[in-house]
Amino acid sequence: MNSVLIVDDQETTITLLKDILNKEYTVYTAENGADAINEAERLLPDIILLDILMIDMDGYTVLAELKKSSKTKAIPIIFISSLSGDVNEARGLSLGAVDYITKPFSPGIVKLRVRNQIMLLEQFRTIERLGMIDQLTDIPNRRSFERHINSEWGRALRDNTAISILLVDLDLFRKYNDAFGHEQGDAALVSIAKLFSKVLRRPADYVARWDGGVFVVLLPNTDLNGALEMAEKIRSKIEDMEIPCSHSHIPAGKVTVSIGVNTREPGQGGTVNEFISRADAALYEAKDRGRNRIFYYGEK
Repeated sequence: MNSVLIVDDQETTITLLKDILNKEYTVYTAENGADAINEAERLLPDIILLDILMIDMDGYTVLAELKKSSKTKAIPIIFISSLSGDVNEARGLSLGAVDYITKPFSPGIVKLRVRNQIMLLEQFRTIERLGMIDQLTDIPNRRSFERHINSEWGRALRDNTAISILLVDLDLFRKYNDAFGHEQGDAALVSIAKLFSKVLRRPADYVARWDGGVFVVLLPNTDLNGALEMAEKIRSKIEDMEIPCSHSHIPAGKVTVSIGVNTREPGQGGTVNEFISRADAALYEAKDRGRNRIFYYGEK
């Protein structure tokens, strides 16, 4: 259920809005600006109904503070106020509010305006999610991975733990496509993507399609030995896998992969870009040494 945070210093207004909205939404409340900011950061509601005229901190100030925070800046805010007129409404909208409702309330108008903003929010989230998913394999794409790795790198830095990355590249994938057709090549990519979901058992392990026939696996809180063990499990299972064929007259497809591995403790220095590029260098070494093998950065 979507959630709404109501911010108003009048108990009667809060009670009225709760009665209007609580059948369709989870409703939270705050009675002053400071509490509103704290509750918004803690609860991350889907939408905020914010009074303008409050004693300690007016709604314009609360809105400005919410827009400063990376956690709350994208939350849609509807101003609620007894102030009427184009000037007040224009000021609220210019500061980043998405709508403006004047008191006294019409329950039907409140419901419709909140519902409209929730619908827009859901559409935006769907578009954003699709922009983060590889459309062929239905796993995260490179853009999603680049956002995710920054978060995990920061976590490893704070916790002083190791983090490992695997770059998994289908060997001679272009020749495979030329021999069996792009439809069969797509089937190979889909099959491998499904295999990752069976091999990567920890909730924190993360896989994405990096580019073409390359996948990337991020293993938080994993040292080199753990990374090499996972890499070998992936390599061997892909080698043994039979890929469904798009045409019955084509024999069951077989592919192999080369894997570049890098492990790092962010607390010892380095950057995310270096972390990835060293895994990439290890991958090229694995391919140069004959493919269907694993190589880790620093290996002789």
